[in-house]
Amino acid sequence: MPLLSIENLSVEYRTSAGRSVVISDFSLAIEQGESFGLVGESGCGKSTLLMAIMGYLGRNGAVTRGRILFEGRDLVGLSDAELRQVRGSRIAVVYQEPSAALNPSLTIGRQLMEVPLLRAGTTVADARAQVVRMLGDVHLPHPDSVMRRYPHQVSGGQKQRVVLAMALLANPALLLLDEPTTGLDVTVAATVLDLVNELRQKYRTALVYVSHNLGVIAQVCDQIGVMYAGEMVESAPAASLFASPRHPYTRGLIASLPALGADKHSAPLIPIPGSVPSPMAARRGCAFAPRCVDARAGQCDIGAIAIRPAAPDHLVRCVRFAELAPPVASDAFVADAQQDGEVVLEADQLSRVFKVGRLRLVANDALNFEARRGRVLAIVGESGSGKSTFARILAGLDAATSGSLRFRGADVATQPVRRRNAAQVAAIQMVFQNPDGTLNPSHRVGRPLARALRRFGVARGRRAIDARVRALLEMVRLHPAVQHSLPRQLSGGQKQRIAIARAFAGNPELLIADEPVSSLDVSVQAAVVNLLLGIQASHGTTMLFISHDLVLVRYLADEVVVMYLGRVMECGPVQALFSPPYHPYTEALLSAVPLLDPSAGRARIRLEGEIPSPLNPPPGCRFAGRCPRKVGAVCDTVPPPAREAGDGHLIFCHISLDELRRVPPVFGDAAAAVVGAPTTASSRTDTH
Repeated sequence: MPLLSIENLSVEYRTSAGRSVVISDFSLAIEQGESFGLVGESGCGKSTLLMAIMGYLGRNGAVTRGRILFEGRDLVGLSDAELRQVRGSRIAVVYQEPSAALNPSLTIGRQLMEVPLLRAGTTVADARAQVVRMLGDVHLPHPDSVMRRYPHQVSGGQKQRVVLAMALLANPALLLLDEPTTGLDVTVAATVLDLVNELRQKYRTALVYVSHNLGVIAQVCDQIGVMYAGEMVESAPAASLFASPRHPYTRGLIASLPALGADKHSAPLIPIPGSVPSPMAARRGCAFAPRCVDARAGQCDIGAIAIRPAAPDHLVRCVRFAELAPPVASDAFVADAQQDGEVVLEADQLSRVFKVGRLRLVANDALNFEARRGRVLAIVGESGSGKSTFARILAGLDAATSGSLRFRGADVATQPVRRRNAAQVAAIQMVFQNPDGTLNPSHRVGRPLARALRRFGVARGRRAIDARVRALLEMVRLHPAVQHSLPRQLSGGQKQRIAIARAFAGNPELLIADEPVSSLDVSVQAAVVNLLLGIQASHGTTMLFISHDLVLVRYLADEVVVMYLGRVMECGPVQALFSPPYHPYTEALLSAVPLLDPSAGRARIRLEGEIPSPLNPPPGCRFAGRCPRKVGAVCDTVPPPAREAGDGHLIFCHISLDELRRVPPVFGDAAAAVVGAPTTASSRTDTH
């Protein structure tokens, strides 16, 4: 008998507008110790499924059909007291935001000890010993010290480990994980994923892992289910699903993502048209048919579509899966090869220091790099590396402490936006990660577009402004009628397009894109990336792209700057940074990239410890305390020299270029043949 068996499950919510069918005819089976990944866009019902398993559907939600069998017992219809017994001992859940699961007024130790103390016969001493042991199992250094801290005194990655420890203290047979790495840095997320795999093997815990990130799912899960509009549309072992996806939706999700090594000049991203239908929408036939280019009238829109075998252990809900052609790049963008343009932005010894009492917090330290007209300069690094501080200085939202930042021949390093004229403000525009933070919820979305046009003097008079607003909306492929909508009436992708239109209202020469697609579904992300590249190419705009997604950076950037704790570790052409020689920090970032192909060879470097405090940065190499290739005391005391690897490629490291060139590549067969010895700071392992 499977540990968890869901049979023909349907879940509905009762609303003032009528019935909302969120999950329909859903089935899956999970064995003990197995990991099952569930992927799909927002609104497909993934989180609702977890809530149904836990019995958290609320008063207006109900299971209207089917069974949820856990250890042979049907969870549907159990009383609240019976459900609490199951939740507290056999099923645990880890949510996306760890802060929501931790009480800020209680120490971490006290909160964790509550779990074992709920069991009869457990003493305080026993509970404390169990918690200390579990904090060690999740690789938190100095567990005794962690127990005395409050949640705000640990980092985001540490908080996620604490929540994992809390879930595992109940010794659950089933662990539900709802996007647990979405808000984490790529290195921290990779460490958490390694930890999840390690704990699963140690405790034989089964996992249901929900995510919209296919690379994460490929890295963690044995079996993968693809969910669309409340239905399971495809289910298969991970290797089989990524090697041979059968459902058009699965193929569309994969085609929306850049492959490692692909770039904007040769491999266009193919977004899925349309959006997920409302749960209240009437359906006939395949739920994906309105978005499917291969849908056929009279075949895909008649009757319910059953899920059926396409191969051994491979199920698909599609009547035409055997005759589908490869996805077509109908709405994709392929960039032309760009010649080196003139330098439009140059940072020279740029520094930003904040005063915290009597201490100095170094956010940017002697930055030196440049950006050229019409090209994409990407800045990558973990949180706290100084990426956004630099962007704020460039946009005039902050001021540098020393050094210069020259744009169009003028030094803007200490020139806040209030002291810049309209032309200077229009020339440098910014697109933020969260468009909700830039749109007034009480104003129609056309209002900020019109306001920008008036402020920058692009159009005057009501007719001219209205015409220009319509043109901006058409540029970002939105219907002109959208200008009359409120932000809450738009999807996340539509709101981000409005933000992009607002940024281009003043015809900027330089666009700062700060994580502009990290919160979007992969299909929407592809459309927004194509949109940005297309507009940038047609306007000749220089783009500063800030991201922690190195696969996306490899795809769209021309040059890359790698930052760590306020300093540049490496910079140069994008293709040079993805093969040796590279800085040990760049190597670690690359090793943390989640790959779509679960069979690909890849060296894994686990960075232990946290980024040092910017209040007391190391005098030598900033990365020395976590570096797996540290050469000695010189790394701690002497700033590293700049190693010139050719073609503008600089590596700031004490290791010689010859030795860095001998480092095996992170990806490919050569990487799989290398086994690095663990160090006190980190370890390097190799996986297939």
